[in-house]
Amino acid sequence: MSFANRKDAGQRLAARLAGYKDRRPIVLAMPRGGVPVAAEVAAALGAPLDLVLVRKIGVPYQPELAMGAVVDGAAPIVVRNEDVIRMAGVTEEAFAATCEKELAEIERRRRAYLGTRQPIDLAGRVVIVVDDGIATGATTRAALRGVRLREPLELVLAVPVAPTDTIYSLESEADTIVCLESHVDFGAIGYFYKDFTQCTDEEVIDILARFPTRGPG
Repeated sequence: MSFANRKDAGQRLAARLAGYKDRRPIVLAMPRGGVPVAAEVAAALGAPLDLVLVRKIGVPYQPELAMGAVVDGAAPIVVRNEDVIRMAGVTEEAFAATCEKELAEIERRRRAYLGTRQPIDLAGRVVIVVDDGIATGATTRAALRGVRLREPLELVLAVPVAPTDTIYSLESEADTIVCLESHVDFGAIGYFYKDFTQCTDEEVIDILARFPTRGPG
């Protein structure tokens, strides 16, 4: 096991990101699993914490297999994994229906997690997007594209662990990628954690309550 739990992963990731502390960064977590990791990073850097709401679009009969992803925004961004769509024989109607279901879940999470909390303006700021790991990269790619539209000065992707080929495939989506461990033979994110207990809605809400909507300056 590479990491004891998400807190451990976040502390180790924060140590690698220490050089950003004086650059007034904003930390964005990908819920739910990325939130405890990002909280450690935000605390160490003295940075505000917010969410980037993104959902995997899973194959209907195999939900864990990503055929795309959708990220929240004024106009939701959909990233398609055409190879998986073709291999799985998913019709456009089925893809659209699954996408709508995930958009509804994004809306539920926005209400539950953020309520009346105002989003942080990312324009001209260093933004660090954090998750607990990456598998196929479809969800991460959608998140980065959505954040890029908000015009950050620098876009950083920071994760504890990911497949080597996925990291390479994401290099054009972020200005900088910080990944503590990359593996050619990957399997699943949970393999690299001793404790990979599912993060709950309540945990996300409690963590966000510890961080102000806006950071200093």
